[in-house]
Amino acid sequence: MQRIKVHLIKPRKQRTVVYEGVILEQEPGHILVHARWERRAMDLGYVVFAPGDHFFEHYYSERWYNIFEVRSAEGALKGWYCNITRPACFLGDVVTSEDLELDLFVAPDRRHLLRLDLDEFEALALDVSEPEAYDAALRALQELEEMARTGVPPFDKE
Repeated sequence: MQRIKVHLIKPRKQRTVVYEGVILEQEPGHILVHARWERRAMDLGYVVFAPGDHFFEHYYSERWYNIFEVRSAEGALKGWYCNITRPACFLGDVVTSEDLELDLFVAPDRRHLLRLDLDEFEALALDVSEPEAYDAALRALQELEEMARTGVPPFDKE
């Protein structure tokens, strides 16, 4: 399996999260990466990321989001964590994704959707500085919600 480095750029926090995974699928405009949660447990209040959790991460070069299917170390589905981002950049063995702060968590039942960090997204003031990016981000959020509700892949698993 081909290894890949993931760079999650968080401009507002002036940091980049870097980790490794393996490519499970690759096609034009899409890469599916498998990575493991190797940090301490992180309780977000609606889901806990625990050491050994599996992250199946879908990155798209023409979409304004990525989708992380999160499973426990034993394989139980915890849900999907979706980041609203600029389209991902694939270059050699690196995938880069720039976070726009707005997130969506989809529970395993797909009926409970939780919009996250709206205030952080608004603080970016993209509506003033980059109105096209602002509109694309909001459209991406709506698209993800519709995909989740209707069970469009990757939201079609239990």
